[in-house]
This record gives sequence, structure tokens and C-alpha cells, in this order.
Amino acid sequence: MLLYYSFLVISVVMFGCGFALQDLFRKQRGDNLKISMESAFIASITGIIVLFIINIINGIVLEFTWFTFIVALVSAINVIAFTFFTFKALEYINLSLYSLFSMLGGMALPFLQGIIFYGEGFTVAKGICVALICASLLCTFEKGENKKGALFCIGIFIFNGMSGVITKIFTATDLPKTSAETYNIWISLLTLAMSGIAWAILSYLEKRKNKDAVIEKPTKKLLWQSYGVMSLYGILNRVGGLLLVLALAHVDASVQYPMVTGGTIIVCTIISLLSRKKPSKKELVSVALAVISMLALFLIPV
Repeated sequence: MLLYYSFLVISVVMFGCGFALQDLFRKQRGDNLKISMESAFIASITGIIVLFIINIINGIVLEFTWFTFIVALVSAINVIAFTFFTFKALEYINLSLYSLFSMLGGMALPFLQGIIFYGEGFTVAKGICVALICASLLCTFEKGENKKGALFCIGIFIFNGMSGVITKIFTATDLPKTSAETYNIWISLLTLAMSGIAWAILSYLEKRKNKDAVIEKPTKKLLWQSYGVMSLYGILNRVGGLLLVLALAHVDASVQYPMVTGGTIIVCTIISLLSRKKPSKKELVSVALAVISMLALFLIPV
């Protein structure tokens, strides 16, 4: 079990760093629908490459079952929707409120799914853990948010939570399915195809709409910098996702996702400590509550 908990820790670090990279790309390039599809396309390319390398090392071929394909297709649609809602939400709200809805959704939906549909017991430790994480997330809330971002906040809550729900469905089923490595490759391949088509169509429509206008294009330096950022994000996101799938086959969803949520808060705060923008006192309190919440899972016997 120690191995699978270490997978969770590694994935948390990857997701926290990926969160920072995604926000950096948005600041570099913008937040419209075309840019969000471009980011998903670039991230999928590097995600596919690294997963293929992992498969080759492990001697796994590109397997196929209809169940895996359908679940991967649903997951890819969810990835694209979450990417779009992320870019639009950050146009209206700050990172604090974004992390509140994103992480709370990523914890709450898989947590409830595990208890309601998969018979995972609701213990005192889990209850305390969830309560502390909710308090931790609430500490990050800041006043003065734009109300227009409410719809996008709901979107990132649902779509980030659904990523965990879909993963649990894949790992828990007895239907014929591929390995976790191949499942993640199918997600990246389908995300690549759909985001690439959407990006091409949106680029064509933009050129047609503004055929007589001068469209400001990013410099080559900025373009390659942003592509580098999203390429690294794609690697971290896909490898982190793979580790979660592997761990979920051995760790209850009602334990795993509170750990991922609390851990991501800690990683994001450490990143803030290393950057120019230092965390506020409220954010430090949030981190302390997140640490206590994870310790509750292991130290409380009931």
C-alpha cells in the first residue's frame, strides 16, 4: 500500500505544478475558446509521447476494448470542457476562488461516488478530513469576485469532479478493459483529435470573420515559450493522471481524493512561497488545515 500512497504524493506534486503552468499559459496567450483548444492540443501531444514511452518500457501494446474507448471518449470530452471552463473562469475570478471550486469538486464528487455506489464506509476520520478540507478551501475565498463567473465556477466544480468519477468507473468495472497506461493514451489521442479539429475550425472562422483586419499574432519567442509551458503541463498532467488510476485500484476513492485535494493546496502554497507573490495569512491557515485533514485519515482509528 505504501507504493500506491507514494503514487498519490507524486501525482499531487505534478498537479500542483501543472496548475501553475496552465495559469502561466493563460497569462501568455489569453483565455478565449480557440486558445483553450490550442492548449489542449499541445498538451495532448506531449502527453501521448510520454505515455507511449512508458508503455514501451513496460512492454505494453496499444490495446483496445469498446468499454475503454467509450470511457476514454467521455473522459476526453470532460477534459476539453474543463479546459475551456478553466480559461473562462480565470477571466472573471481570481485563482483563490478558482481553486476553491475546482478542488472541492475534485474531492466531493468521487468521495460521494465511492460511498454511495461502491460501498466504501463513511468513517469518523473521513468525515473530519472532509470537514477540514472544506474549511481549508473556504479560507482561500476572497471578496469582490465577479458574479459573471458563477456559471464557470459551477462548470469547473462539475468537470473536475467528473474526472475522478470517470476514473473510478473505469478501475472498478469487471467489463473487458485495457491497462491503465493504454486507457490514458486513448484519452490523450481522443483529446488531441477533438481539440485539434476544434482549433482548426475556430482558427478558420476567426480568419474569415477578420479577413480585412490585421490580427495581432504572438511573437515566435512567445509562441514557443507558451508551447513549452503547455508541453510540460501535458507531461505532468498525463503522468499524474496515470498514477491516480494505478493507485485508485488499491486505495478507496473516499480516501484518495481528499488526499489529492489537500495535497494540491499545499503544493500550490509552496510554489507561492518560491515566487514573488507570497501567500497571505489566510492561505497559510488553509495549508495548515489541509495538512491536519490528511493526517486525520491515518491517525484517527475510526
